[in-house]
Amino acid sequence: MAEHRTMQRGALLDAARSLLSEGGTEALTFPALAERTGLARSSVYEYFRSRAAVVEELCAVDFPVWAAEVELAMADADTPDAKVAAYVRTQLNLVGDRRHRAVVAISAGELDDGAREKIRAAHGGLVAMVVEALADLGVPEPRLGAMLLQGVVDAAVRRIELGAAEDPTVVADAAVSLALHGVTGPTPF
Repeated sequence: MAEHRTMQRGALLDAARSLLSEGGTEALTFPALAERTGLARSSVYEYFRSRAAVVEELCAVDFPVWAAEVELAMADADTPDAKVAAYVRTQLNLVGDRRHRAVVAISAGELDDGAREKIRAAHGGLVAMVVEALADLGVPEPRLGAMLLQGVVDAAVRRIELGAAEDPTVVADAAVSLALHGVTGPTPF
C-alpha cells in the first residue's frame, strides 16, 4: 500500500510539473491534477491539503536536483570566472527542463508564508554557491554580489521563458558577459 501511495504522490508531482510548465500557477488546480492522474479530486486532497503544499513538495524534491547540477558544473570549472560563467549558464541551460520551469512558475505564485520561506531558503543555498568565486574575483561585497548576480540570472530566465527574439544562447552570453564584465565590458566569456 505504501508503495502505491508513493507512486500516486509521484504521479501527482509529475502532473503538477507539467501543469506549471504549460500554464503557470493558474494551471495548477486540484481538478486538473485529478484529471491528469486519473484520480478523484477527493483523492488529491488526501495527498496535499493545498496548492501551496504541492509547491512546497516540488521545491523540496526538485530544487536540490537543479542546484546539484549547478554545483557540479561549477566544480568542473577551474577558474573563478569560469565558475561564475558555469553558475549562470547552467541555470539558463535548465530553462527548458520541466523541473526548472515549474520552480520558476511557482516562485511568483500566491503561496503561504511557509512555502515562500522554503523557496527563499532554497534560493539562498543556490546563491551561496557563487559567493566564493566572486570573492576570488575581488568583488568587495561577494554576498551582495551573489544576490545581484542571481537577479541577472532570474531576468535572463524570464527573457528566455518569454520566448524573446534573441536565441537563448545569446541571452546566456549576454548574462555571462554582464556578470563578469559589467554593462560596458568586453564580449561574452
